[in-house]
Amino acid sequence: MRVIVGAIALMAVAAGCSASGRSSATRHAPDDSTAHLAHAAYTSAINSNNLDSLMGMMTDDVVFLAAHAPPMVGKAAVRPWAEGYLQAYTTSWDKESQEFVVAGEWAFERYSYKSTDTPRGGGAPVKDTGWGLVIYHHDADGKWRVARDAFGTDQALPTR
Repeated sequence: MRVIVGAIALMAVAAGCSASGRSSATRHAPDDSTAHLAHAAYTSAINSNNLDSLMGMMTDDVVFLAAHAPPMVGKAAVRPWAEGYLQAYTTSWDKESQEFVVAGEWAFERYSYKSTDTPRGGGAPVKDTGWGLVIYHHDADGKWRVARDAFGTDQALPTR
């Protein structure tokens, strides 16, 4: 119960922080069943290894908190990080939804993941496991997009 209350509070903060840039006058009522499809669409965009597909799944004001990286706010900040990642690796992610809650035009998902990043320049694949929390937003065009993604690895911090 504490997790659900905390996640709902997080969604409320996220909505308050970004609502000023969103017009609700032209919104279509979101369908809960389509919100659940956002998980598969986001995972598919990651696994496409296509930068434009991945960026198309994100809101313009996305907040992206990747393991071992500084916070990135907005597509313009996420794009160079994602481009570097996709240029360095062919990636394959398996994301298992642990919890999915829809509240109006917002949805949150707690997930676990397994990933395999194969260096494009050769070398051994890098395998990882971890966890994350995604907040999706139902945009005016009727699509659910990633508004917030925070994820961490189960692996130890790399040594320098």
